[in-house]
Amino acid sequence: MLSIGIDSGTQSTKTIVVDVETGAILATAQRSYELIDGLPPGHLEQDPQVWINAIDDTMRECIAQLGSRKDDIVTIGVSGQQHGLVVLNKENEVVRPAKLWCDTSTTDQCEQFAREFGGSQRLIELAGNPILPGYTAPKILWLKQNEPSNYAAANCFLLPHDYLNFWLTGEKRMEFGDASGTGLMDVRTRQWCKPLCDFIDKELTDFMPTPQTSRKPVGLLRERLREQWGLEKSPIVSAGGGDNMMGAIGTGNIMPGVLTASLGTSGTLYSYSDKPIIDPDGEIAAFCDSTDAWMPLVCTMNVTVATERVREMFGWDHKQLEQAVAGIEAGADGLLFLPYLNGERTPNLPQGCGVLHGLNTSNMTPAHIARATMEGVTLGLAYGLKRFRDLGVQPAQIRLTGGGSKSAAWRQLCADIFGVQTVALKSSEGAALGAAVQAWWTHEMTNGHRISLRTTVGKLVELDDKTRCEPDANKTQIYAELLGKQTELTRKLHTAGYV
Repeated sequence: MLSIGIDSGTQSTKTIVVDVETGAILATAQRSYELIDGLPPGHLEQDPQVWINAIDDTMRECIAQLGSRKDDIVTIGVSGQQHGLVVLNKENEVVRPAKLWCDTSTTDQCEQFAREFGGSQRLIELAGNPILPGYTAPKILWLKQNEPSNYAAANCFLLPHDYLNFWLTGEKRMEFGDASGTGLMDVRTRQWCKPLCDFIDKELTDFMPTPQTSRKPVGLLRERLREQWGLEKSPIVSAGGGDNMMGAIGTGNIMPGVLTASLGTSGTLYSYSDKPIIDPDGEIAAFCDSTDAWMPLVCTMNVTVATERVREMFGWDHKQLEQAVAGIEAGADGLLFLPYLNGERTPNLPQGCGVLHGLNTSNMTPAHIARATMEGVTLGLAYGLKRFRDLGVQPAQIRLTGGGSKSAAWRQLCADIFGVQTVALKSSEGAALGAAVQAWWTHEMTNGHRISLRTTVGKLVELDDKTRCEPDANKTQIYAELLGKQTELTRKLHTAGYV
């Protein structure tokens, strides 16, 4: 039997087909797309139709690759970019383009929440999280205040993966994991926080599905799509989840002691927990996962977006970037990069900028800049890891995923900076694989087969032992000092109004 995982992201959609008997990926297809051009600074939006077109194209391509095995498809799972806002009217038409997780135009709305409820600490007491620009809550308030006609036309607010599930099945659902990233759900009770919702609109919860378990399917694939894709029967569509929640499943991060670090355009670091992890400082997001447990997470907005700019700036291919980084000693001879090119979420610097500090005649070289950039973005994640440890989360192993995990130099750099063993996966399709795994698990439980998710993950998620890296104690000490310096420099520059 076959399970399909769809990862609908900010830059592209990837669809994979997994043979659940062998764990082999039998088909894969990808489509890229762009953000909407010409918007004011901080406004980052996409037309949800591009996601639908990409899913349609990649599904058709994968099904064609399967040939006669297409009729073995029994389930579909969707991973979607978190925090985005999709607005539907009474006819279930999209009212306006979706505001995305990386949209920082809602700073004023976040400040309104903070003023109304007495600051971030009070917000954390109410729901477990502060209200940050990336979250969905301030996007809804922004819509009400800036586009009243579009707000008046709204009949339903969905997250990106919820909207795609609706397109696939005709059912509107939210599961605990992705819903926790709206900022409006109390992560302790896994219910909408009434005071926060009422601040936007006393009828807001009438326009959002009630959060539900991640273990139950959304429904069956629509007959129209089944016919268009030439399938004999309609597969089950699972609850799916946010890309980080699916990435956790796809990297086997479903037990204490295992953390996942995603080295993509942005960066995330997250772990499994059987209880809510609430950060009183609000730097670690207190999310739920897509197994009905919890998933503390830290997000940074600048990882490969920075290393790719450096690579392009010097006209290198990826191998040349790797060689440049590997040729410079830890610490880049005093060159330090503050990587806030897109602003930053952790630490919370929505208007932040990048800084190269410590330039001199010895380290002002392309290779030093490359090394400092890779170190700087990884130290950004290490800032979050330190906070994890402060809250009692002790990693025994960190599993690497995302484009950066393909680099041997970067994998070792992560081990040295994090001070813990790192390892990558045999499959680089963390979120798509997680969606397929969760979908298969849902299928089995729906059909009365008692099977643990850990057993399913153990069968379908494989580590790549060749990529294991152990930390170098001397370099770990260098980076501990460098993290302190980066943190202090960021604080001083931000206080002075320069970052």
